[in-house]
Amino acid sequence: MNRTFPLALLLIIALAGCGKGGGQKPASGPGPGGAMPPPEVDVITVTPGSATLTQELPGRLQAFRTAQVRAQVDGILEKRLFEEGSGVKAGATLFRVDPRNYQVSFDAAKADLDVARLTLERYRPLLAIKAVSQQEVDLAEARLKQAEVALTRARIDLENTTVPAPISGRIGRALVTEGALVSRAGATHLATIEQIDPIYANFTQPGADLLRLRQAVKTGKLRKAEQANVELVLEDGSTYPQPGKLLFSDLAVDPATGSVSLRAVFPNPGHELLPGAFVRIRFPEAMQDQALRVPQRAVQPGPQGQLVMIVDNEGKVAPRPVKTSGMSGGDFIIAEGLKGGERVIVNGLQKARPGTPVKAVPWNPDAPPAAQPPAGEKKQG
Repeated sequence: MNRTFPLALLLIIALAGCGKGGGQKPASGPGPGGAMPPPEVDVITVTPGSATLTQELPGRLQAFRTAQVRAQVDGILEKRLFEEGSGVKAGATLFRVDPRNYQVSFDAAKADLDVARLTLERYRPLLAIKAVSQQEVDLAEARLKQAEVALTRARIDLENTTVPAPISGRIGRALVTEGALVSRAGATHLATIEQIDPIYANFTQPGADLLRLRQAVKTGKLRKAEQANVELVLEDGSTYPQPGKLLFSDLAVDPATGSVSLRAVFPNPGHELLPGAFVRIRFPEAMQDQALRVPQRAVQPGPQGQLVMIVDNEGKVAPRPVKTSGMSGGDFIIAEGLKGGERVIVNGLQKARPGTPVKAVPWNPDAPPAAQPPAGEKKQG
């Protein structure tokens, strides 16, 4: 008789009994009924507080100073003495025009001056003995002055054959080449120098917005903002690290556009900002007390307007329509829809379906993103 079969049968029964009894629970697994645990979402608790209302407007960069280098004499351009796109100092020689004709004119004018001076020196003692008339002496004096003027003009023309940089800055490409004929009458444009440190940012603000803001300050709804730095937002969305300063606001509204022109200036020591680039300028406008702020990323467009997702008292996601009244840095100011104390979802909106339960955790904007396990490797529970 084979004794192995009864022993194996008893072992199977014992194992089955352990599976049904109060054995150990699995270390991890789905929740009740096989459901996955609720997803985590990052939330902020909305609390009223003082906020600086900021405005962000499109603008364009402009060089602090611009100078066009132009020819002041007629002649053949002999040499270019700078590297295109480089920095130049005021007074540095940029071009040289063939000076030979102007050197000849200068030497001739100098000789004429010497003759006129000697003639006058001879006439003066002769006038005392009546050997020459007073009229002849007067004519000699006039010729001397004319010779002095001619020499000065010839000297200026000779000096203008070397074209200096009128300002310090970055010079662009040469607009003429060696051997080209340049003209004083046409003021041939040779190159352009731009000073871009510091650099201007020009922008406009709708006149209606400015009027509405002034009325809110006048009625006490808002307080005038303290003088603060202006921020520059680059085309890629990053913020320029150097703060700027608001220079002026026009006192009149442009009738063609209905806007007021503004200008800010920013330091640009590394020449990272270039004239002509489109940017956005963020600047403080007013202060508001008891303001409700939420991050810009938490506000979503909806069919009926803007909305945010909140986590209600039951831990479920619920949409809440809101209206915004402005910006405070990177946050929206909520004018309607929230009262304070709500838990607004900031991260995890793709997992936050209305009516579904979620696990709310406080949002930490400075925390680095969670590291993902390498491909093919399971996350350890």
